[in-house]
Order: sequence, then structure tokens, then C-alpha cells
Amino acid sequence: MEHKYVEVGVGPVSFADVVAVARDGAAVRLAPEALTAIDRARGVVEELAASATPAYGVSTGFGALATRHIAPELRTQLQRSLVRSHAAGSGPEVEREVVRGLMLLRLSTLATGHTGVRRETAELLAGLLTNGITPVVYEYGSLGCSGDLAPLAHCALALMGEGDVRGADGNLAPAADALAAAGLAPVELAEKEGLALINGTDGMLGMLVLAITDLRRLLRTADIAAAMSVEAQLATDRVFAPELQALRPHPGQADAAANLVALLADSGVVASHRGPDCNRVQDAYSLRCSPQVHGAGRDTVEHAAVVAGRELASAVDNPVVVFDGSRDGRLESNGNFHGAPVAYVLDFLAIVAADVASISERRTDRFLDKSRNHGLPPFLADDPGVDSGHMIAQYTQAAIVSELKRLANPASVDSIPSSAMQEDHVSMGWSAARKLRRSVDGLTQVVAIEILTAARALDIRAPLEPSPATAAVVRRLRDAGIAGPGPDRHLSPEIATAVSLVHSGEVLAAAASVIGELR
Repeated sequence: MEHKYVEVGVGPVSFADVVAVARDGAAVRLAPEALTAIDRARGVVEELAASATPAYGVSTGFGALATRHIAPELRTQLQRSLVRSHAAGSGPEVEREVVRGLMLLRLSTLATGHTGVRRETAELLAGLLTNGITPVVYEYGSLGCSGDLAPLAHCALALMGEGDVRGADGNLAPAADALAAAGLAPVELAEKEGLALINGTDGMLGMLVLAITDLRRLLRTADIAAAMSVEAQLATDRVFAPELQALRPHPGQADAAANLVALLADSGVVASHRGPDCNRVQDAYSLRCSPQVHGAGRDTVEHAAVVAGRELASAVDNPVVVFDGSRDGRLESNGNFHGAPVAYVLDFLAIVAADVASISERRTDRFLDKSRNHGLPPFLADDPGVDSGHMIAQYTQAAIVSELKRLANPASVDSIPSSAMQEDHVSMGWSAARKLRRSVDGLTQVVAIEILTAARALDIRAPLEPSPATAAVVRRLRDAGIAGPGPDRHLSPEIATAVSLVHSGEVLAAAASVIGELR
């Protein structure tokens, strides 16, 4: 089978490129124009290396040690020492998709021709990705300023043939052995290269791109969950009408409401209480305001996507090679490695995950309370008192939502000085990204439990018929082995199956098979 390749040029990689390499294991190659740009910038660095004038990162130490001039015979040792000393991560091993994402994004910056690395160094990084060699990176070590230093240093260490990696089969191996088995030779880093390999926001940015990808799917899936809850709790769909949404023209709100209208179309359950005998005046906020909450989440995700797009188009390094239209380049220090723009939106998205999960849990809870569920049995139990139904599934949701509220506390408002006060303000963007991954996972579980509970309630409403779209979702759950209403059974496996269907996008696909792609 032929590899799927992502070609890295001088321009930005796309969200789809990041997902393809990080999650799908796509191979990578450098475009010819990228190699030309890399060679051009390398020429500038080599001229500076030969000069008697000190240049930061080329012939000096780093951070607070930048005043030390390094003699030419010590400069390869300088680069090795930089990488070895900065590969100081600790804690649990970071996920493969995160490491592959940050490697791709570092390669993308190298390809811009602003870092000054040699082409063989960039090509080796591409070779690791193509051969599925993933350096072992650890949870702790990045302050999100001067780049994701420790995580990137562990990747640079592998290019030197040092440290541990995981092969395409997932097995742990020394980097030197894995490189040799793939026919790759380690590099001896030259001037500026160690610094260029570790001085970027690539880890936090890769996690941001993956989180945006997941949240776009999850917010549409949350609309499905909300529609099923509105339907099974005998609420009205009239509040989702486009003329009402137009009075408050937030685009995300309009999209969420349009999804709810489409999902509830032709529902026999909704039609059963639409007549003049219905005495319901207004539904609870968790039902009626679903488009407002889900829509605000959408708009925040799209703001984060704008920021991510700008960062993907950036060349983050310090110092950088700049040309200003002239043929003679120069090396300039800068502060573009500061992760604040990325860190802020990572924190924003943790708020989205917490609040969308919160409203989902509230909708689920209404199913279980006989005073609020409009004729359904307590806790949707088969024989209430003997059976507990979905009582504890809501406990699980509540525990996750409580955790998500803690994770919504922003990391980016914290800062701790480092490097003898030279690096006296940092972004904590890596930390924001790490907690966002937990938040996205928590939201997936909460939405899945709502869908699981709503499906049970819709079955109990029989012989009333749900809408074709929500019926397709219920059918997908049943086809996956989740049984309909009945006496209590081991619930955890059913929750796990529902989580898998939400995570994979199969719930979304089931609804889309009836009404087309959701907005």
C-alpha cells in the first residue's frame, strides 16, 4: 500500500496535514522550494559562524549565558550540550499523536528558511516521521516560552541518535538502533541547529489543532444530544426557529439552532404535544438555550482556529534569519517564541468544553427526575426501586463536569520566572494544551452519556415515533450492542461503547445519513 504523503513547503501546513501526520501516520517529504529556502538561510548562518562578531545561538551561549563567546572548535559541542541539557522532561510519556504533531510543525518552521539549519537535519526529521519513529517525550518540562523546550529537545536528541524512541510498532528502542533499522544516520548538529530544533510553540500548537478538530465534531454531536433530549422530554422545537435566532445574529448560534430544527423534523414525539392542549409555556434553559451555549462554543472554537492558522503560518525561532527583500540576510533576535497567543485560546477552549458538558449533564439529569421528565419512569428504570436505571450514569457525568470546571481554570494567567530572571515571563501554553486534552476527553464522555440516556427515553416513549434523524442515532447504538430499556445490567460497557461512537464520529454520521452534513 502506498504511503499517504504530506509535502512540507515554505508555506503553512493545513489542519488536515497536521491530523494526517499526527493521527493517521502519514509520511512526510520536503518540497524542493523548502530545500532551497533552507540552503539560503544556512548560508547566512555559516557566514556569521566564520565572522569574528559574536552572534547569539551561533557563537554564544544561551539564555542567561548569552554573554559567553564560544570558540569555533567548541560549537558542535555547544549544540550537543544544549540538546542534552534541555532534554530534561519528567512525568508520564506524552501521546504519539502529540509528538508527531510537534515534529511536523517544527519541520514546517525549518522549511520556511528562517532558522538556518542544514537540509540534512531537516530531512532527517522528515525521515523519522515517515518511518514512524517517535521520540519519547514527557509531560513536564515546557513553560511555553522560548518554545516548548524540553519536549522539542527530546525530539532533537533522537536526531543525534540518543535517547529513547518508539518504533512504528509502538515498541521502545534506543534511538540509534531505530535509526539504523530504518536506514537513517544521526546528525552531528552544527552552529545554530540545536537552538533551531527546540525554540518553537509546536507542541502547544499541535495540541490546539487536534483539539479544534475534535471540538468541531463534538459540538455538532452535542446538537444531536440536545435534539434527542428536547424530543424525549416533550419540549418544543419552536424556539429554534430561524427568525428567532436572527434577532441575535451570532453565527454559531444560528448553526446550532438550524441543526436542531433539521434533527427534529418529522418527529412524531414532538408532533404529539404540539396542539392546543399542550400546557407547557416555556422549557427549561438547558433545553431552550442549547443553541446559545453550543453556538457560543462554536464561535470560540472558530476564533481559536483563526489564531491557530496564524501560528501555522509563522516561523517561530530565536534568533531568525531575515532577508527583507535583499540578497544578504542577517540574524535577528526576537520574542516570537512567546506562547501567549496560543495559550489564551487553549484556555478559552477549556471553558467551552466545561460549559457545553455542564448543559449536557443538566439535560441528562432532567430525564431521571420523575417530577421533571413528563411521564417517564424514575431514573428511566425498568422497575423503579428494584432497578436504578441510569441513576449512576448521571453521577459519572457530574463527576466529569466537576473535573472540567477545575480544568477550565486558565493556565495562561500564571507565570514563573526562569533562566536566572532572563526569561521572567512565560505563557504556560503547554500546560494549557495538556489540560485541554483532558477536557476534550471529558466532554466526549459527557455527551455520550446524554445520548445513551436520551436513546433509552425515546424507546420508552414508544409507540410515539422519534424523528428519522434521531431514530438513526438510536439504531446505531442498538446495532453497536447497546440494548434498549430493560432490567438493570452492567452499564459501564454501554457507556464505553457510546463514548467510542461519539469519538469516532459514528453518531454524527448516523444523523447525517438522514439529513445531510450538520453545520
